[in-house]
Amino acid sequence: MNIAFLMAPEGVEQIELTAPWQAVAGIGGTPLLLSTEPGRIQAFHHLDKADSFPVDLVVPGGSALDYDGLILPGGVANPDALRMDERAVAFVRAFFEEGKPVAAICHAPWMLVEADVLRGRALTSWPSLRTDIRNAGGIWVDEPVKVCREGPNTLVTSRRRSDLKAFCSAVSAEFARAVAGAGAGR
Repeated sequence: MNIAFLMAPEGVEQIELTAPWQAVAGIGGTPLLLSTEPGRIQAFHHLDKADSFPVDLVVPGGSALDYDGLILPGGVANPDALRMDERAVAFVRAFFEEGKPVAAICHAPWMLVEADVLRGRALTSWPSLRTDIRNAGGIWVDEPVKVCREGPNTLVTSRRRSDLKAFCSAVSAEFARAVAGAGAGR
């Protein structure tokens, strides 16, 4: 199970990268870090610089068909920068077109707004995104984690880093379920 983690060269909230990364590895998956530039990405603890991480592939880094799912970590600056890169937006949109599971936490649903994939979908996010999500046709809910299967793929979303335990649990269960279902259909 290859899972793409997409982020900008800087601005990702470190724990929103590392906790889901460990969850994917914990279920036997292979997490891969994709970014819009080669080298390393700079993570943050809110507004303070944290660790840097090596980029495995530059977007598009293949197609959605090369991955079993996509995780979009948050941080305010991360998705705001990514949504300005059409390659990154197209890469995200492709996961919905291919019916692959996608997970996004905190501010990361801005990428889903930009990719225009939220019509009729229920999701959660950092509260300041609710108007953007509603304007994009999504149904915003205030829950620690929301799993939406009403659409072409499974969408797992969470509000903030304090919801990471629930988010990682849902990501592990839903991604494993989706991969097992795809394998049965092959």
